[in-house]
Amino acid sequence: MFAIIGIVIVFGSIIGGYLMEHGKLMVLMQPAELVIIFGAAVGTILIANPLPVVIQMLKGIAGVFASNKFNKGFYLENLKMLYEIFNYARKSGMAKLEGDVEDPQKSQIFLRYKNFLKNHHAVHFVCDTLRMSITGGMGDFEIDQMMEQDIEVHHREVSTPVAALSTMADALPGLGIVAAVLGVVITMGAIGGPPAEIGHKVAAALVGTFLGILLCYGFFGPIASSMGKINDAESEYYNVLRIAMVTFIKGMPAIMSVETARRSIPSGNRPSFQEMEKACKSVNTTAAAAPAA
Repeated sequence: MFAIIGIVIVFGSIIGGYLMEHGKLMVLMQPAELVIIFGAAVGTILIANPLPVVIQMLKGIAGVFASNKFNKGFYLENLKMLYEIFNYARKSGMAKLEGDVEDPQKSQIFLRYKNFLKNHHAVHFVCDTLRMSITGGMGDFEIDQMMEQDIEVHHREVSTPVAALSTMADALPGLGIVAAVLGVVITMGAIGGPPAEIGHKVAAALVGTFLGILLCYGFFGPIASSMGKINDAESEYYNVLRIAMVTFIKGMPAIMSVETARRSIPSGNRPSFQEMEKACKSVNTTAAAAPAA
């Protein structure tokens, strides 16, 4: 929502100020300049990146215009899920959890958290870590290092589309100059013609530079920055999961494990202890009403 509002403010301010100076909008309507700049920018993306990165970049751009899912309700649901998993493992033994982590799509615990199951990387992150704990042979320090490495690799992967879009944004002013130079070439070929025609061609050439700079600093650059912040928020989420699991693996009670994880949630999205405690207390009622695994 804020991305859309920001774009409206950027373009509204520029167009509004232009009209206040009695500028003519039709002068800015230069489709050929836009084709040169935007087409060349898309070409640079395809040259520099494989198709999977391009697809991830498009999904990331779409994600900028979606609502932020890493809010208080999201974290509260995940803390509740972690508490239920840890509490079940403490009461029934870690071995009883093996079936749930081997096939979470059929687990009576995970099936109560549909949003979590939709995040395939988070599912693998949690289940693979718990599987290593159940199997044994690794200490809590080694498991913690393994989770940190997983988070780092994932963050590096999701940062690649951001870097690709940032590179394209940085190239737009230069491509705008290319379009302007081509406009000047056309203008030079029209020297000797009517002054109004020459003026129109000069204006079209300058619009190329204008569009390149505007698209860079007013559109694609901020979108790339927003994508980077979304990736940072996702890394913070995985860090919360990591802290909860490593604390539990060290032998802390379920409620203390999720409380430690709660403290690592960014303050703007962190539920209070009372909210977390209320959600965790509702687990027993929910589990009693559900069929046995």
